[in-house]
Amino acid sequence: MSNSAESPAIVKFPEAAKGVQLTDVKRAARNIASHAHRTPVLTCQTLNELAGQQLFFKCENLQKAGAFKFRGALNSVAQLKPGQLARGVVTHSSGNHAGALALAAKLYRTTAYVVMPSNSNRVKREAVLGYGGKVISCQPTQEARLETARQVQEDTGAVMVPPYNHPNIIAGQGTVALEFLQQVPNLDYMVAPVGGGGLIAGLCVAGRAISNRLKIIAAEPEGADDAFRSKQAGQLIPQVSPQTIADGLQSSLGNLTWPYIQHQVQSVVTVSEQEIIHWMRFFWERTKVLIEPSSAVAVAAVFSPKFPRAEYPRNIGIVLSGGNVDLDQLPW
Repeated sequence: MSNSAESPAIVKFPEAAKGVQLTDVKRAARNIASHAHRTPVLTCQTLNELAGQQLFFKCENLQKAGAFKFRGALNSVAQLKPGQLARGVVTHSSGNHAGALALAAKLYRTTAYVVMPSNSNRVKREAVLGYGGKVISCQPTQEARLETARQVQEDTGAVMVPPYNHPNIIAGQGTVALEFLQQVPNLDYMVAPVGGGGLIAGLCVAGRAISNRLKIIAAEPEGADDAFRSKQAGQLIPQVSPQTIADGLQSSLGNLTWPYIQHQVQSVVTVSEQEIIHWMRFFWERTKVLIEPSSAVAVAAVFSPKFPRAEYPRNIGIVLSGGNVDLDQLPW
Protein backbone atom coordinates (compact mmCIF):
# COMPACT_ATOMS: atom_id res chain seq x y z
CA MET A 1 0.00 0.00 0.00
CA SER A 2 1.28 3.46 -0.85
CA ASN A 3 2.32 5.59 2.13
CA SER A 4 1.48 8.90 0.41
CA ALA A 5 -2.18 9.02 1.53
CA GLU A 6 -3.20 10.46 -1.82
CA SER A 7 -6.68 11.85 -2.36
CA PRO A 8 -8.31 11.03 -5.68
CA ALA A 9 -9.20 14.67 -6.11
CA ILE A 10 -9.09 17.98 -4.32
CA VAL A 11 -12.56 18.48 -2.88
CA LYS A 12 -14.25 21.77 -2.09
CA PHE A 13 -13.30 23.09 1.33
CA PRO A 14 -16.23 22.93 3.78
CA GLU A 15 -17.96 26.25 4.32
CA ALA A 16 -17.84 25.87 8.10
CA ALA A 17 -14.04 25.56 8.07
CA LYS A 18 -13.37 28.68 6.01
CA GLY A 19 -11.69 30.68 8.74
CA VAL A 20 -8.89 32.33 6.73
CA GLN A 21 -9.26 33.89 3.29
CA LEU A 22 -6.87 35.25 0.67
CA THR A 23 -7.82 38.77 1.83
CA ASP A 24 -6.47 37.87 5.30
CA VAL A 25 -3.18 36.71 3.77
CA LYS A 26 -2.87 39.92 1.74
CA ARG A 27 -3.55 41.94 4.89
CA ALA A 28 -0.85 39.93 6.66
CA ALA A 29 1.56 40.71 3.84
CA ARG A 30 1.00 44.42 4.47
CA ASN A 31 1.39 43.94 8.23
CA ILE A 32 4.80 42.28 7.91
CA ALA A 33 6.19 44.16 4.90
CA SER A 34 8.28 46.63 6.90
CA HIS A 35 10.15 43.94 8.88
CA ALA A 36 10.05 40.53 7.14
CA HIS A 37 12.32 39.57 4.27
CA ARG A 38 10.96 38.74 0.84
CA THR A 39 13.01 35.56 0.69
CA PRO A 40 14.74 34.47 -2.53
CA VAL A 41 14.01 31.40 -4.65
CA LEU A 42 16.95 29.07 -5.30
CA THR A 43 17.44 26.55 -8.12
CA CYS A 44 20.06 23.82 -8.48
CA GLN A 45 20.75 22.07 -11.78
CA THR A 46 22.15 18.97 -10.07
CA LEU A 47 18.96 18.50 -8.05
CA ASN A 48 16.81 19.16 -11.14
CA GLU A 49 18.60 16.43 -13.03
CA LEU A 50 18.31 13.96 -10.15
CA ALA A 51 14.60 14.64 -9.77
CA GLY A 52 13.81 14.85 -13.48
CA GLN A 53 11.78 17.93 -12.56
CA GLN A 54 12.28 21.66 -12.24
CA LEU A 55 12.73 22.36 -8.54
CA PHE A 56 12.37 25.82 -6.98
CA PHE A 57 13.39 26.32 -3.35
CA LYS A 58 11.75 29.13 -1.36
CA CYS A 59 14.45 30.10 1.13
CA GLU A 60 12.60 30.72 4.39
CA ASN A 61 15.81 29.59 6.08
CA LEU A 62 16.99 33.10 5.17
CA GLN A 63 13.98 34.74 6.82
CA LYS A 64 14.52 36.84 9.96
CA ALA A 65 14.84 34.57 13.01
CA GLY A 66 15.85 31.86 10.52
CA ALA A 67 12.42 30.45 9.64
CA PHE A 68 9.00 31.11 8.07
CA LYS A 69 7.58 31.30 11.61
CA PHE A 70 8.53 34.98 11.77
CA ARG A 71 5.73 35.78 9.33
CA GLY A 72 2.92 34.43 11.49
CA ALA A 73 4.39 35.71 14.74
CA LEU A 74 4.90 39.21 13.34
CA ASN A 75 1.42 39.30 11.82
CA SER A 76 -0.05 38.36 15.20
CA VAL A 77 1.92 40.92 17.22
CA ALA A 78 1.30 43.66 14.65
CA GLN A 79 -2.44 43.40 15.31
CA LEU A 80 -2.27 43.83 19.09
CA LYS A 81 -3.62 46.97 20.71
CA PRO A 82 -1.34 49.14 22.90
CA GLY A 83 -2.89 47.80 26.10
CA GLN A 84 -2.24 44.24 24.99
CA LEU A 85 1.33 45.02 23.98
CA ALA A 86 1.94 46.47 27.43
CA ARG A 87 1.18 43.07 28.99
CA GLY A 88 3.47 41.11 26.68
CA VAL A 89 2.94 37.92 24.69
CA VAL A 90 3.28 34.27 25.63
CA THR A 91 3.64 31.06 23.64
CA HIS A 92 4.89 27.48 23.79
CA SER A 93 7.31 26.26 21.15
CA SER A 94 10.10 23.76 20.57
CA GLY A 95 12.08 26.33 18.66
CA ASN A 96 11.41 28.41 15.57
CA HIS A 97 8.14 30.01 16.66
CA ALA A 98 9.84 30.79 19.97
CA GLY A 99 12.59 32.81 18.32
CA ALA A 100 10.18 34.37 15.85
CA LEU A 101 7.86 35.63 18.58
CA ALA A 102 10.76 36.89 20.68
CA LEU A 103 12.02 38.94 17.72
CA ALA A 104 8.54 40.22 16.85
CA ALA A 105 8.06 41.25 20.49
CA LYS A 106 11.39 43.06 20.48
CA LEU A 107 10.42 44.99 17.34
CA TYR A 108 7.17 46.07 19.00
CA ARG A 109 8.89 46.84 22.32
CA THR A 110 7.09 44.25 24.39
CA THR A 111 8.07 41.13 26.35
CA ALA A 112 7.84 37.57 25.03
CA TYR A 113 7.38 34.77 27.57
CA VAL A 114 8.34 31.55 25.81
CA VAL A 115 7.63 28.09 27.21
CA MET A 116 10.15 25.66 25.75
CA PRO A 117 10.56 21.90 26.35
CA SER A 118 13.66 21.02 28.34
CA ASN A 119 15.08 19.13 25.34
CA SER A 120 14.74 22.06 22.93
CA ASN A 121 17.44 22.78 20.37
CA ARG A 122 20.22 24.78 22.06
CA VAL A 123 20.60 27.22 19.17
CA LYS A 124 16.88 27.96 19.13
CA ARG A 125 16.79 28.50 22.88
CA GLU A 126 19.75 30.87 22.73
CA ALA A 127 18.07 32.78 19.90
CA VAL A 128 15.06 33.48 22.12
CA LEU A 129 17.31 34.81 24.86
CA GLY A 130 19.30 36.82 22.34
CA TYR A 131 16.15 38.58 21.17
CA GLY A 132 15.29 39.46 24.77
CA GLY A 133 12.65 36.78 25.32
CA LYS A 134 12.12 35.11 28.70
CA VAL A 135 12.42 31.31 28.51
CA ILE A 136 10.38 29.09 30.83
CA SER A 137 11.36 25.41 30.66
CA CYS A 138 8.86 22.56 30.88
CA GLN A 139 8.76 18.80 30.45
CA PRO A 140 8.93 17.70 26.78
CA THR A 141 5.25 16.78 26.43
CA GLN A 142 2.36 18.58 24.74
CA GLU A 143 0.39 18.58 27.98
CA ALA A 144 3.25 20.19 29.91
CA ARG A 145 3.71 22.85 27.23
CA LEU A 146 0.05 23.81 27.24
CA GLU A 147 -0.32 23.81 31.03
CA THR A 148 2.89 25.81 31.62
CA ALA A 149 1.91 28.39 28.99
CA ARG A 150 -1.54 28.67 30.57
CA GLN A 151 0.03 29.29 33.97
CA VAL A 152 2.42 31.92 32.61
CA GLN A 153 -0.45 33.68 30.89
CA GLU A 154 -2.45 33.67 34.13
CA ASP A 155 0.50 35.05 36.10
CA THR A 156 1.49 37.79 33.64
CA GLY A 157 -1.69 38.70 31.77
CA ALA A 158 0.25 38.29 28.52
CA VAL A 159 -1.56 37.64 25.24
CA MET A 160 -1.32 34.08 23.96
CA VAL A 161 0.20 33.77 20.47
CA PRO A 162 -0.08 30.07 19.55
CA PRO A 163 2.62 28.50 17.36
CA TYR A 164 0.25 27.41 14.57
CA ASN A 165 -3.42 26.97 15.49
CA HIS A 166 -4.67 30.54 15.03
CA PRO A 167 -6.08 32.50 12.06
CA ASN A 168 -3.44 35.26 12.34
CA ILE A 169 -0.67 32.65 12.29
CA ILE A 170 -2.16 30.83 9.30
CA ALA A 171 -2.61 34.11 7.41
CA GLY A 172 0.96 35.14 8.14
CA GLN A 173 2.38 31.83 6.94
CA GLY A 174 0.22 32.12 3.84
CA THR A 175 2.38 35.03 2.70
CA VAL A 176 5.00 32.40 1.78
CA ALA A 177 2.71 31.16 -1.01
CA LEU A 178 1.75 34.70 -1.98
CA GLU A 179 5.42 35.56 -2.62
CA PHE A 180 6.32 32.18 -4.09
CA LEU A 181 3.66 32.38 -6.80
CA GLN A 182 4.72 35.92 -7.65
CA GLN A 183 8.29 34.69 -8.09
CA VAL A 184 7.39 31.43 -9.89
CA PRO A 185 3.81 31.75 -11.23
CA ASN A 186 3.64 28.40 -13.04
CA LEU A 187 4.21 25.98 -10.16
CA ASP A 188 2.44 22.63 -10.42
CA TYR A 189 3.22 21.53 -6.86
CA MET A 190 4.09 23.27 -3.62
CA VAL A 191 5.75 21.06 -1.00
CA ALA A 192 6.30 21.95 2.65
CA PRO A 193 6.96 20.15 5.91
CA VAL A 194 4.05 19.69 8.31
CA GLY A 195 4.15 19.75 12.10
CA GLY A 196 1.35 21.76 13.67
CA GLY A 197 0.09 22.63 10.21
CA GLY A 198 0.18 26.44 10.19
CA LEU A 199 2.44 26.64 7.14
CA ILE A 200 0.55 24.01 5.13
CA ALA A 201 -2.76 25.67 6.00
CA GLY A 202 -1.45 29.04 4.87
CA LEU A 203 -0.16 27.57 1.61
CA CYS A 204 -3.59 26.06 0.99
CA VAL A 205 -5.38 29.33 1.65
CA ALA A 206 -3.21 31.49 -0.59
CA GLY A 207 -1.85 28.97 -3.07
CA ARG A 208 -5.14 27.36 -3.99
CA ALA A 209 -6.90 30.75 -4.19
CA ILE A 210 -4.31 32.12 -6.61
CA SER A 211 -3.71 29.01 -8.75
CA ASN A 212 -6.32 26.31 -9.43
CA ARG A 213 -3.64 24.07 -10.97
CA LEU A 214 -1.50 24.09 -7.82
CA LYS A 215 -1.35 20.91 -5.73
CA ILE A 216 -0.18 21.06 -2.13
CA ILE A 217 1.96 18.22 -0.75
CA ALA A 218 2.74 17.89 2.97
CA ALA A 219 6.02 16.22 3.97
CA GLU A 220 6.36 14.51 7.32
CA PRO A 221 8.83 12.30 9.24
CA GLU A 222 7.79 8.68 9.65
CA GLY A 223 8.49 9.07 13.36
CA ALA A 224 6.02 11.95 13.72
CA ASP A 225 3.33 11.05 11.22
CA ASP A 226 0.07 12.27 12.75
CA ALA A 227 -0.86 14.16 9.55
CA PHE A 228 -0.41 11.02 7.44
CA ARG A 229 -2.36 8.84 9.86
CA SER A 230 -5.09 11.46 10.20
CA LYS A 231 -5.43 11.79 6.43
CA GLN A 232 -5.71 8.03 6.03
CA ALA A 233 -8.28 7.72 8.82
CA GLY A 234 -10.31 10.76 7.78
CA GLN A 235 -10.20 12.14 11.31
CA LEU A 236 -7.73 14.02 13.48
CA ILE A 237 -5.35 11.67 15.31
CA PRO A 238 -3.11 13.42 17.87
CA GLN A 239 0.66 13.08 17.81
CA VAL A 240 1.97 10.59 20.38
CA SER A 241 5.65 10.28 21.40
CA PRO A 242 7.23 11.68 18.22
CA GLN A 243 10.69 10.34 17.44
CA THR A 244 12.54 12.39 14.83
CA ILE A 245 15.54 14.67 14.41
CA ALA A 246 13.17 17.15 12.73
CA ASP A 247 12.46 18.92 16.02
CA GLY A 248 10.23 21.51 14.38
CA LEU A 249 7.75 18.84 13.26
CA GLN A 250 6.91 17.17 16.56
CA SER A 251 3.68 19.08 17.27
CA SER A 252 0.18 17.72 16.70
CA LEU A 253 -2.10 19.24 14.10
CA GLY A 254 -4.62 21.72 15.47
CA ASN A 255 -8.37 21.77 15.00
CA LEU A 256 -7.96 24.78 12.67
CA THR A 257 -5.13 23.34 10.60
CA TRP A 258 -6.35 19.74 10.27
CA PRO A 259 -9.26 20.53 7.86
CA TYR A 260 -6.76 21.89 5.32
CA ILE A 261 -4.84 18.61 5.45
CA GLN A 262 -8.09 16.68 5.15
CA HIS A 263 -9.63 18.59 2.25
CA GLN A 264 -6.99 20.58 0.36
CA VAL A 265 -3.67 18.74 0.67
CA GLN A 266 -3.34 16.19 -2.11
CA SER A 267 -0.88 13.87 -0.35
CA VAL A 268 1.07 13.50 2.87
CA VAL A 269 4.45 11.95 2.03
CA THR A 270 6.40 10.46 4.92
CA VAL A 271 10.18 10.00 4.93
CA SER A 272 12.59 8.08 7.14
CA GLU A 273 15.25 9.50 9.43
CA GLN A 274 17.90 8.17 7.04
CA GLU A 275 16.31 10.04 4.13
CA ILE A 276 16.14 13.26 6.17
CA ILE A 277 19.82 13.05 7.09
CA HIS A 278 20.91 12.10 3.56
CA TRP A 279 19.08 14.95 1.85
CA MET A 280 20.02 17.51 4.49
CA ARG A 281 23.69 16.75 3.98
CA PHE A 282 23.40 16.44 0.20
CA PHE A 283 21.62 19.80 0.01
CA TRP A 284 24.34 21.46 2.08
CA GLU A 285 27.06 19.99 -0.12
CA ARG A 286 25.51 20.78 -3.51
CA THR A 287 23.85 24.16 -2.88
CA LYS A 288 26.11 25.52 -0.13
CA VAL A 289 22.90 26.55 1.67
CA LEU A 290 22.28 25.57 5.29
CA ILE A 291 18.91 23.98 6.06
CA GLU A 292 17.65 22.32 9.23
CA PRO A 293 16.21 18.78 9.41
CA SER A 294 12.61 20.01 9.11
CA SER A 295 13.46 21.64 5.78
CA ALA A 296 15.22 18.49 4.64
CA VAL A 297 11.98 16.56 5.19
CA ALA A 298 10.40 18.50 2.31
CA VAL A 299 13.45 17.95 0.08
CA ALA A 300 13.48 14.23 0.90
CA ALA A 301 9.77 13.93 0.08
CA VAL A 302 10.29 15.13 -3.48
CA PHE A 303 12.90 12.42 -4.06
CA SER A 304 10.84 9.72 -2.34
CA PRO A 305 9.20 6.98 -4.44
CA LYS A 306 6.01 7.90 -2.56
CA PHE A 307 5.89 11.32 -4.21
CA PRO A 308 3.20 11.60 -6.94
CA ARG A 309 4.84 10.81 -10.28
CA ALA A 310 4.12 11.95 -13.85
CA GLU A 311 5.46 11.22 -17.30
CA TYR A 312 6.43 14.81 -17.95
CA PRO A 313 8.66 17.31 -16.10
CA ARG A 314 6.83 19.55 -13.66
CA ASN A 315 7.61 22.71 -11.74
CA ILE A 316 7.83 21.84 -8.06
CA GLY A 317 8.13 24.50 -5.38
CA ILE A 318 9.71 23.41 -2.10
CA VAL A 319 9.55 25.56 1.04
CA LEU A 320 12.82 25.46 2.96
CA SER A 321 11.12 26.15 6.26
CA GLY A 322 14.14 27.00 8.42
CA GLY A 323 17.89 27.02 8.86
CA ASN A 324 18.41 26.99 12.63
CA VAL A 325 20.94 24.21 13.15
CA ASP A 326 23.11 23.34 16.15
CA LEU A 327 26.47 22.89 14.42
CA ASP A 328 27.78 20.97 17.45
CA GLN A 329 25.03 18.35 17.09
CA LEU A 330 24.91 17.48 13.39
CA PRO A 331 23.13 14.17 12.66
CA TRP A 332 26.10 12.83 10.71
